[in-house]
Amino acid sequence: MGEIIRAARVEDAPGITTVHIKSWQTTYRGIVSDDYLDNLDKEYEQRVPRRVRALSEPREDRFTFVAQAGDGQIVGFIHGGPERENDPLYRGELYAIYLLQEYQGRGLGTRLTRALVKELLRVGLDTMLVWVAVGNPARAFYRALGGQFVRTKQDEIRGVTLQEEAYGWRDIRPLLKGAE
Repeated sequence: MGEIIRAARVEDAPGITTVHIKSWQTTYRGIVSDDYLDNLDKEYEQRVPRRVRALSEPREDRFTFVAQAGDGQIVGFIHGGPERENDPLYRGELYAIYLLQEYQGRGLGTRLTRALVKELLRVGLDTMLVWVAVGNPARAFYRALGGQFVRTKQDEIRGVTLQEEAYGWRDIRPLLKGAE
């Protein structure tokens, strides 16, 4: 396993964008329209500058980590920080985690999650929530990490209404057990 987990840098913006688009195209088939997924590549040029801006203007309470292969390629990322909808119980949120399909099942998702959890704890956030589309196979990943089903909501993406489920951890410290 030659992949490393590290804090994201501005120069990672193209790689993060590529992972985000390619992960959507493989994970969301059958959940989101093929037309939408097939046209995501056309958004690459608009998405990279937004990602550069976000990484250039970091917030002290939001964190992005990447999984980098031995050849330097970004193969995954995670982004999180304070919970965004004023949930009374869950104060931290895993906003996004994506891995290229060929790098899934290698423990990188767990390692990325642990990197985020360490930072959330550092800033005093000891609970965490994540939203995931119903039908997304990643729901099993969150359950395997101890996430408990919390509730559902509907979200709209490009005119398509998606049912989403929240998984939560009332204490994220156990996620660090067994960490190297």
